Order: sequence, then structure tokens, then C-alpha cells
Amino acid sequence: MAPTKASVTLDPAVFGLEPNIAVMHQVVTAQLAARRAGTHSTKTRAEVAGGGAKPWKQKGTGRARQGSIRSPQFRHGGVALGPKPRSYRQRTPKKMIRLALISALSDRAAEDRVLVVENWGWDVPSTKSARAALESLGTPGRVLLVLRTEDEAIWKSFRNLPEVQVIAARELNTYDVLVNDWVVFTTDTLYGRGAASGAGGQVSHNDEVEGA
Repeated sequence: MAPTKASVTLDPAVFGLEPNIAVMHQVVTAQLAARRAGTHSTKTRAEVAGGGAKPWKQKGTGRARQGSIRSPQFRHGGVALGPKPRSYRQRTPKKMIRLALISALSDRAAEDRVLVVENWGWDVPSTKSARAALESLGTPGRVLLVLRTEDEAIWKSFRNLPEVQVIAARELNTYDVLVNDWVVFTTDTLYGRGAASGAGGQVSHNDEVEGA
């Protein structure tokens, strides 16, 4: 069964802005940095085993003086200036995060790649129905599907499709919008939901801004 498209007006304050590329770049960089585990670690000369005694006397051997075989120049010695566990998280203001998100949504809307679905048309998990729904919507490429957590049947239907990323409405973010070609909302998850108007579920960016 084909999904039912909704007739909506996108909020021009969310989908009609000039994308701020610099802010999107900063926020996406912070998002990717926060994903890093930061668990990399090496042992310093104080942490490696052995080497408590001076390896040879200071003078008379013809070799360079050494104080410990735990020094970095020795095999199995400590690592100088090596990585230690750390957090890569960056502090990003909430206003900047929101500006980046609506910039990304505006960019997709400008390309007419924002869809709104009123009803998917099935209540039992079905990957076959999910694939047929995408074909009826005409969304080639990668698709970001924004759902409610209660839409369990729809989650299970789309999660097996490699070209679809399913995300909860409260987790919508700049990176996932930009990394996908299409953004598909439901009427319950539409970001900055406005009044109903127009025809069809695909909304023209220019028409909506002019008619607001």
C-alpha cells in the first residue's frame, strides 16, 4: 500500500533560510569529534616494566651514557609524547546547533527534497511494503526517515533497507540531514510544523516562502 502524502506548508523560518555553511561545518565537526572514543593510550617511561637500574656505568664503555632502558630510544621503552585517553567533545552553543539544523533543512528544502507523509498505510512490519513506499515517493539515493518512537512497525519495516536511516524526531541533527539526500517527515514529526495548504507531500521551497 502506498503511503498517504500530507499537504502542508513548511515554516519559512525553518525551511526557508539561507544556509549558514560556516555554522554547519562547525557543528558537524563537533558532532563527529564527539563520536570519537578517545580511549587511545601509550605507556610513558614511568609506566613500562623493568629498567630500574642503570644499564651500564657512566664512563669507560665507549657507549653513550644511559640512565634507564625504559627511555624512549630503547626497544620496549616508554613512548615520548604519545596519546593518552581524552575527550574530543567540543562545547557548542544551543543556538548554533539549532541554526545549523535549520540551515541543513533549508538546504534540502531548496532542492525540493523534503517530504511529509500523513499515513504510511500499514500497521504490521513489512520490508516489502517499505521498499514499495520508497518507490512510490520517488526518493532515489539515501533517505532520512524521521519517526516517532511509537511507530514500531514502521521502524522495523525500514531498518533493513541499507539506503534508509531511521531516526527519532528528538534526535534530528545536522549531520544526518546533510549525509542523506532526502528527508521524510510524518505530520507528527515535522520540524517547525505549519498550517496545511497546497497539494501533495513534496513542498516547493520557493512556493512556500512566497506564500508564507
